[in-house]
Order: sequence, then C-alpha cells, then structure tokens
Amino acid sequence: MFQIIGIVLLFGLVFGSYIMSGGKMEVIMHAVPHEMMAIGGAGVASFLISNSIGVVKGSLGGLGKAFAGPKWKASDYRDLLSLLFLLTKTMKSKGVIALESHIEKPADSAIFSRFPRIMKDHFAVDFICDTLRMMTMNLEDPHQVEDAMEKQLEKHHHEHLEPAHALQNLADALPALGIVAAVLGVIKTMGSITEPPAVLGGMIGGALVGTFLGVFLAYGLVGPLASRLKAVVDEEGAFYRIIQSVLVAHLHGNAAQISVEIGRGSVPSAAQPSFLELEEALSNIPNEA
Repeated sequence: MFQIIGIVLLFGLVFGSYIMSGGKMEVIMHAVPHEMMAIGGAGVASFLISNSIGVVKGSLGGLGKAFAGPKWKASDYRDLLSLLFLLTKTMKSKGVIALESHIEKPADSAIFSRFPRIMKDHFAVDFICDTLRMMTMNLEDPHQVEDAMEKQLEKHHHEHLEPAHALQNLADALPALGIVAAVLGVIKTMGSITEPPAVLGGMIGGALVGTFLGVFLAYGLVGPLASRLKAVVDEEGAFYRIIQSVLVAHLHGNAAQISVEIGRGSVPSAAQPSFLELEEALSNIPNEA
C-alpha cells in the first residue's frame, strides 16, 4: 500500500511542480515514446544480457513481493516457535528414535501437519529436517551444527537476494542509458541545425527528456523498488535464523521452553510475540501432538 502511495506522490509531485512552474507537458509527451523505447529497450536488453533466466523470473516475481511485503506474519512466527518446541520436546523426552518418522516423512508427520503454512515452504521444512537428521547421526557438537546451518543460510539468502541486486544494477545503469538517449537526440538536432530556433528548441527539449527519464526512473522508481525487495528478503531471512537459534540452543542442552524463548528473541520486532503470547500458544497445543 505505501509503495503505491509513494509512486502516486512521485509522479504527482514531480510533474505537478513542473506544470506549476509553467512547464508544458506537450514537450515531454511528444518525446516520451521514442525516448522510452531507447532507454527502456536498452535497459531490458542489458538486464537480459547480465542475468540468468532464473534471476530474470525472480526479479519479475520480486516486484510483486516488493508491493506485497514479507510473506511471514506474526502468526507464522508463533507457529514456527510452536513447531520447534514440539520437535525439541519430543527429541528431549522420547529420544532421537521417536523423531525419525517426523523428519523422514514430514508430509505424514502429525507434528508438521499442524502447521500448513510452514509446510508450504520447502526450504524451511528441509532446513529443519536436515539439521535434526544431523543430530540423530550423533553430530552433537553445537559449533559444528551451527557452522553447517550458517553455510546453508548464507547460500539461500545470497540466491534470494540476486533479483534485488539485478534490479539495483538496472537502476545504476538507467541514468547512463538516459544520457545515451539524450545524445542521440542531440545528434538528431545537429543534423537539423538549419531549422528555425523554435524547432531546434523543441528538439533539444525532447533530447533532454531522455536524461530526465533515465535519472527519474533510476532514483525514483527502480532503485527504491530494489531496496524494498532487499528489505523484504532480509526480513524473510529472519524466519530461518530463528530455526538456527532454537536448534543450536537445544544442542547446548537447554529445555524446549528455553530454546524457543531464545528463538523468540530473533523474531523481527513488528511480529515478535510477547512472552505471555508465546506461552499461551504453547499451552494450547494438544497433548497428543
């Protein structure tokens, strides 16, 4: 919502100030089609040249994510802590054997199936199951497990940031591409140097529209969307950091309640449940779970 409001304000205030100062939109509207063809076309072409098909698709999907915001809500963080509480409690009270059926086939697990939103995130489920599987293989050194988890998180986060980096690179290129379009306009103007001053003025004004559009799109639209997408990916990455915090705390010998309390501290402030809210969520889990 705020992104849409920002875009409306961006166009309204920039072009509104231009009109209020006596500027004529006819010059801009006349130049926009061919200037945008040069700038937008070169931008799309350079974007395709510099990125893989996966990053291109991720960037298109990332634009939607920039508007929609992080997929994880406050209730999802409570569910994650509840899931980790059940898994660590089961492991501590019943041993690793009781946990094997849950981590080998999480889709059939009575524990995992209680949290359908988390089940839809394949990385989160695989990350939990792979880490618990390491623990069942007697890899119980907290530092080794934490190091292995850290490498997985870094790889996953790096891959999901690629669309944001690609959009930022496009934003960095747009001002220069605007200059390219403007130079072409100047070349066109110089080829018509014998025309009257009124015609030359319109041609030069059209050429300058290219420079304006390149800078305007870079710093007013594409750059901010890239920054927003990066912020969303960073916030979503915090979800997986909680898994690391809880499972490492469990390996240090903490009780399940203490481990999830440590994980609660890693929840982003806007979605962080209070101590009492988490305690209530854990107490509402049926005993048979």
